[in-house]
Amino acid sequence: MRPMLATPTRRVPTGPEWAHEVKWDGMRILADIHDGQVRLTSRTERDVTVAFPELAGLANEFEDMLLDGEAVVLRDGIPSFAALAERFHVTSPTKAAALAARAPVTLMVFDLLRLYGVDLTGRSWTDRRATLERLELQNPHWTVPPTFTDGQALWEATREQGLEGIVSKRRSGRYAAGARTEDWVKLPHRTSQSVVIGGWRPETDQVGRLGAVLVGVPGVGGLRYLGRVGSGIAGKTARALAADLAPLTSAGSPFVDEVPPEDASGTTWVHPVLVCDVQALGLTDSRRLRQPAYRGLRPDLTPGDIDPTELPDA
Repeated sequence: MRPMLATPTRRVPTGPEWAHEVKWDGMRILADIHDGQVRLTSRTERDVTVAFPELAGLANEFEDMLLDGEAVVLRDGIPSFAALAERFHVTSPTKAAALAARAPVTLMVFDLLRLYGVDLTGRSWTDRRATLERLELQNPHWTVPPTFTDGQALWEATREQGLEGIVSKRRSGRYAAGARTEDWVKLPHRTSQSVVIGGWRPETDQVGRLGAVLVGVPGVGGLRYLGRVGSGIAGKTARALAADLAPLTSAGSPFVDEVPPEDASGTTWVHPVLVCDVQALGLTDSRRLRQPAYRGLRPDLTPGDIDPTELPDA
């Protein structure tokens, strides 16, 4: 099963039919507990159980349940995406245990999709939420964050606290697995965007050493070019990214629109399969990312998961 997705919005919805939650800057996870075992899957249905050993104790909570939530690594109460990104590629139990000891995750559980074999996805958000709260899931590694009735106040509070934003949910809404609906809408504070890498350029005067990536988003006819991202790519990050891109080298540009000569010159093109997150100050008039900065790869996403309507405004 893939998780339900929220639709971007430009304003906080109001009225008694809406409930509001903090939007966490983490990794979306479905936690399937059954027969004393926990299976964790990402947004793309990839099994990531081995990467989060601190969540194995969920098997002791209830015999059968399916939870939807966001795994975060907290630093002074604020999610650190950089710290969490170390977990994305982990397949070694030994390495995962070491990372869990150094930077443990907390699963922010916000929905309950199954309990004791009963499918709850056809029930309203209000019913699912009430059942979830009765489970009293509370542990250093998982919790059920509160919901709020005043979305505007939560929006202001999350901005002041440096959190990512808010998600508003229609109380009558059912859980639409794998779909993006307007029963859930999101309003982030930060202009972050998931993009597809289509090529890389070397550092100036450093042939072969990765210094920037060329990125885009799916659009009509194929991948649309958004610009070059170099900020945030250096040292260990650059070496790891270069290793990931090396086997993906392609003979030509994957972008359907023209890449400016100053960006295309010296670029090594790659097959557009890797997704990364960038932060930017919106878009320029020419539909390029304004002052983008690289945040990290998103192996939990595929190019097909990217919604181009989420692009930040100019």
